Amino acid sequence: MARNGIQYSDVQQAIDELLTRGDTPSVQRIRDVLGTGSFTTISEHFRHWRHEREQNKDVPPPKGVPEVVVTTASELWRQAQEAAHQGLLHYREEADRKVADAQQTVEQEKQKAANAEQRENALTAHLRHIEEQLSKATTALAQAQAHAEHWEVESQRHASAHDQAVKQLNDVHQQLQDSADRHQAEMHQQEQRLEQQLKQEQQRNETTEARLMSLLDNTRQERATEQKALNKKLQQQEERLVKLQSSLKGEQQARQELASRLALTEQSLEEKSRLNGQLQHQLAQHQAQLESARQEQARWQQQYTDALKQQGGQWQKDIMDSVQALQRQMSTLPTRLSGDGEPQDARESSEQTVNDGPSQS
Repeated sequence: MARNGIQYSDVQQAIDELLTRGDTPSVQRIRDVLGTGSFTTISEHFRHWRHEREQNKDVPPPKGVPEVVVTTASELWRQAQEAAHQGLLHYREEADRKVADAQQTVEQEKQKAANAEQRENALTAHLRHIEEQLSKATTALAQAQAHAEHWEVESQRHASAHDQAVKQLNDVHQQLQDSADRHQAEMHQQEQRLEQQLKQEQQRNETTEARLMSLLDNTRQERATEQKALNKKLQQQEERLVKLQSSLKGEQQARQELASRLALTEQSLEEKSRLNGQLQHQLAQHQAQLESARQEQARWQQQYTDALKQQGGQWQKDIMDSVQALQRQMSTLPTRLSGDGEPQDARESSEQTVNDGPSQS
């Protein structure tokens, strides 16, 4: 709500005066014309005046007013509205900025108050902690004083014991000094004995060194002789090795020739084995044929015997002719078999079997 000091009519008269002078109305200029009033009140009346002008901008001008005046007035009115709007926007931004600054200041003060309260709480807790530590330190100090008194008594007792120990140490030191003097005299005597022994050892070492040098010369001569003998023996061994290598090459060549002959012999044996298998197969076939012929002969003989029992005369003659024809066929069978490549032993066996057959018949 606007205050009662500045009325809307006052603001309206100030705006009319500014428009008459050709100035653009604004809150600051209106206040300058009025000479008093708050910016908030003047801003509210100025906003109300602009609102009324917005509502009445479409109202036609009075009759009889020249068009040029109307156009000029409209343009001035538009410019005045824009200027007023710009001025009001500036004051609004400034007011918003001041409000934001004030709020920020309030927040900062609140934060400072909160920080101060936290520091106060922290100081109170720290003070309480210090009081507790002071109480503990007082107790520890009393205990330390008691321990100090105890250790002072112990120190006095240890000081007395230390004096006794120092006295004993002095006695022991005197004894050690006496022992050191005696030991020094003994060491001097022992050094003299060792020097004498060292001289004797040096003499013995010189004698031993001369003896060793003589032995070394003899050893070198013996080694040279052995080296010559060894070289000669190595040369003989090398010559023998050359001969053995030559002999080995000859044996290797002989072995290669023997291996070649052995391979040829194995091939010949394989060929003979293959031929022998073929001959055995043919022999088995011929034996099967011969066995079949024997069975046929036995069958004919059985038929002949049966025929003799049942018939006589012509039937017997026919049977005999058949038997003779069969015997002739069997006699020519070995010849045919020998023509097919049968071995000589198989042919002789077949002929013997065929010859035995007719005789048995």
